[in-house]
Formats: sequence, structure tokens, C-alpha cells
Amino acid sequence: MLFFRLVFLFMAGSVGGWIIELFFRRFFSAKKWINPGFLNGPYLPMYGFGTLLLYGACFIPLPRWVLVLLLIVALTLLEYVTGLIFIKGLKIKLWDYSARWGNVQGIICPLFSLLWGCIAAAFVYLLFDPLHAAAVWAAENVWMIFLIGAFIGVFIADLCVSFEVSLKIRKAAAQFKAAVHYEELKAALNERRAEWRQKRRFLFPFAGASLSDTVRDLLERGRERIRSVRGRGRNDKKPRGGTDGKNDSEKGGEE
Repeated sequence: MLFFRLVFLFMAGSVGGWIIELFFRRFFSAKKWINPGFLNGPYLPMYGFGTLLLYGACFIPLPRWVLVLLLIVALTLLEYVTGLIFIKGLKIKLWDYSARWGNVQGIICPLFSLLWGCIAAAFVYLLFDPLHAAAVWAAENVWMIFLIGAFIGVFIADLCVSFEVSLKIRKAAAQFKAAVHYEELKAALNERRAEWRQKRRFLFPFAGASLSDTVRDLLERGRERIRSVRGRGRNDKKPRGGTDGKNDSEKGGEE
């Protein structure tokens, strides 16, 4: 029964995290509806593993405030390791905090560590007891066990399909030696669909699209933006009095 209890918590955390990220992107970051995460379906595994981490930590005989502090570190570390695996291993950026103060490699930053702390505090002080009761009930209910089994099957199938897509993205991005921003890629694919008068895709965003060409175009545009910014930076550093560094009065005196 412990297995079904843990899978139920993983499912609840994954789906709940997906809903949080969906609305966060719609109203705070991207300002539009985007299917967040690596997989096609409505679940984010990182939140599922985070839920299991929170749940297990609540059984440690420590004061609650100490648990919250430890969980801030643990959840931030989980986010960092997850982001690093995707960037280094699959050349995919699932998120990017490069514009945030105090960020580390664009993967973690103090602001989101604070948000993890709020989630940890809410779980430890408010959510543990009702979620524990729900997990015990789900593990003893035949219909919930059936639902959990169906979730496992769909999740594994989605994981296999998404991993195959990630390998294609990695192959297409290999020549650029850069990671692909996942959400920008989804947006670029929908732009192509609009040009071809095809329907936008929310679920299964990579289906029926020229993935390799879109990845190359996206990274090439990113490279061009970097060149443009560097070019402007060099122009701003040049003296305005002429290419030889002398101002107009000095030129007039020489003449």
C-alpha cells in the first residue's frame, strides 16, 4: 500500500505543480497560455518528486521551522540538479532565471528559493495532514488504485515520447553548442503553424512540426541577437570624435 500512497502523492504534486506553472506563465511571465514543462500531459515530475521530498521530511522528528529551512535548501538543490541535467545532458532549458538577481547559471535564484520556502511552509504547517489522509484513503480504494495505475501507464508512455523528442532537439542543437529554451521553441513552432494556417497546439506541441528546422532557426536568431548586442556595445565604446580618437578641436588645430 505504501507504493500506491507514494504514487498518489507524486501524481497530486505533479498535476498541482503543472496548474501552478500554467497560471504563473499566463499572468506573470509569458503572459499567455503555455503548456509548461518537458512532458506533453498536464503534470510536472519535478513537483511530484518535490512533494515526495516534502512528505518524507515531515516524518523527521525536528521542529517545523527547522524542517522548513532544510526544505528550502533541498528544494532549491532539486531545482538546480534538474535544470543542470536538462541543460548539460539534453541541451534544453526548461526555465531561465538569467535576468533575476543573484541567479546561479540561470537555473536557481533567491526569489524562487523564497517561493520554495513558502511552498514548504504551507506543506509542513497546513497540507501534510490532509494529504496524508488522502494518500492513505487512495491506497485503500479500488477505483483510486485503478486511476493511479492508469496514470502510471500514461506517464511512462509520455516520458518515452518526450525523451525521443528531446534527443531530436539535442541533435539539431549540436552544431550551435547551445541549449534550446523549451518554451521559446514551443512558441516558434506555433508561429510556423500560423504561417501554414495550422491549428495551434497546447498539448503535444511538437507533433506534426518540422522540429529540426525550427530548432536551427531559433538558435540562429538567438546568435544574431547576441552579435547585434555585442556590435552595439563596441560602437558605444568608440570615441565620438573620429576613428583616431581625437575630437574636432584637436583636428582643427592640426590643420
